[in-house]
Amino acid sequence: MDTLDQQLLGMLRADARAPVATLARRLGVSRGTINNRLARLETSGVIVGYSARLRPDAVPEEIVAWMSIAIDGHETRRVVNLLLGEPAVAGLHDTNGRWDLLAELRVGSIGQMSEVLERVRLIKGIAATETSIHLKSYKAD
Repeated sequence: MDTLDQQLLGMLRADARAPVATLARRLGVSRGTINNRLARLETSGVIVGYSARLRPDAVPEEIVAWMSIAIDGHETRRVVNLLLGEPAVAGLHDTNGRWDLLAELRVGSIGQMSEVLERVRLIKGIAATETSIHLKSYKAD
């Protein structure tokens, strides 16, 4: 996958029902390019379907983790674009302090989490990561 694929996936994560014409216009490419990319991503199994976003508590068997990410130099924009294309990234936040980004990860199994962590750590421009798995939530009265 190249940067255009990652950007396309990021846009689909935000709105999987976006028309091809809108995606093409926002990415500065033709509708044919988008159709070809979508077909290739679907055929190769990167896109396995389209779905609705649910409330975080609507899927209790899901494994949730937060990954703190440190970025090398001026690579933030490129790294953000790549992370937005990662299917397991449910949220991505800019932070201050020791870490540059905080990614919310959601997967169906520990094995899938391991694969996601491996993929993310291989992204050029990521200097370090620290991941914490969500165990329990508390609500204030």
